[in-house]
Amino acid sequence: MKIIQYILGILTAFCLMIILLITSVEAVTYWTPGFYEKEYAKYGVTEDVHMEMDDLLDVTHEMMSFLRGNREDLHVMTVVNGQPREFFNEREIAHMEDVKGLFIGALLLRRICLLTAAVSLVIMFLLKGRAKSILPKTLCIGTGLFFAVLLVLAGIISTDFSKYFIVFHHIFFNNDLWILDPATDLLINIVPEPFFMDTAARIGITYGISVIVLFLACLYFVLRGKNKKH
Repeated sequence: MKIIQYILGILTAFCLMIILLITSVEAVTYWTPGFYEKEYAKYGVTEDVHMEMDDLLDVTHEMMSFLRGNREDLHVMTVVNGQPREFFNEREIAHMEDVKGLFIGALLLRRICLLTAAVSLVIMFLLKGRAKSILPKTLCIGTGLFFAVLLVLAGIISTDFSKYFIVFHHIFFNNDLWILDPATDLLINIVPEPFFMDTAARIGITYGISVIVLFLACLYFVLRGKNKKH
């Protein structure tokens, strides 16, 4: 029974790590006021696309609503270079449909992980054994292992972000729609590679803080349990 409880505890830890990762991505991309405006100002995006900041932010809002499934299509009218037009062309819309699939899939994965963690915890506490003392230990172990792997991956990616950015697209997309042309596709101008680097760094910091808090909380309960024995 004890071995099963350890397995369930580590599984719960892995689920929590995935939940925190997806939530960190969501927090940075959806819940951070002023993030896009600061990035657009930093990289002179309004000059590149010949748009007013307010119009560009409106387009961004509609794009993010689409990715969350709150908007049916990406036919967004705006003003570019003083002329009214649709911001996204058909190639960009097709690519963003693929991106939307990733976003929706990530949210679904988070719900699955929440359910898996809940079921694992219920089973863990229904089994005979010292679940209260085992849970903090397994959460520490699982969190540490998962985070260590991610740190290794982050270190590898940081050596050549452009290379692994391309690898990422090859893994998650089965077409070349993500290869955009700055001369015809405005999307690549509002989300240049440095923007993705800044976003990844911000997500990494948010995720790192949340994981450290979780790990320290579990470690506290582990140490408190040991002190009680003595």
